[in-house]
Amino acid sequence: MTGEQVMSWVIKPTVFLACLLPLGLFSFNVISENLSADPIKDATLFTGDWTLRFLLITLLITPLRKLTGWSRLLRLRRMLGLYAFFYACLHFLVWFWLDRELQLGEVIEDILKRPYITVGFSAFVMLIPLAITSNKFSIRRLKQRWQTLHKLVYIIAALGILHFLWLVKVDVLEPVIYGLILILLLGIRAWWDRQSRAS
Repeated sequence: MTGEQVMSWVIKPTVFLACLLPLGLFSFNVISENLSADPIKDATLFTGDWTLRFLLITLLITPLRKLTGWSRLLRLRRMLGLYAFFYACLHFLVWFWLDRELQLGEVIEDILKRPYITVGFSAFVMLIPLAITSNKFSIRRLKQRWQTLHKLVYIIAALGILHFLWLVKVDVLEPVIYGLILILLLGIRAWWDRQSRAS
């Protein structure tokens, strides 16, 4: 098999299924009643965690491609980004449907009055155009503007981490780790951009 065939027929399907594995494990815990006394909180934290993880994994693809020289890694970036959006949608639905029971008035009040929800909802809204334009047609149509638009992912990740930090308040280890990873990825990108301008 050629490298392209391995990517198309082995790596991409494997990664696709691996991205669904966390949801499958969580669903199994739901069915087997193996959650805490507050299953809605469990679902909220689970979907939020995996949204951030997939955002960071997506941002990791370009540095990995540059370090390894394996350009086909970029073929996974779109899928991983869409999985970040998928888990973000689940996170929103858990809050809107299960936590707020589809009460639009309460939802709007939360967005306006609770800073951590304001920040998290803003990140979710900003993620929508990135998901919509994650296709070859949009890349061709938007051209340079597409790259500018998709740089919003760094702001979205930062807002998501801030949302998590303000939510947990005390047990901040996990959001701090996510924040340090994001800072590292931003630092690598800034250093490469500086090297590129200098050369």
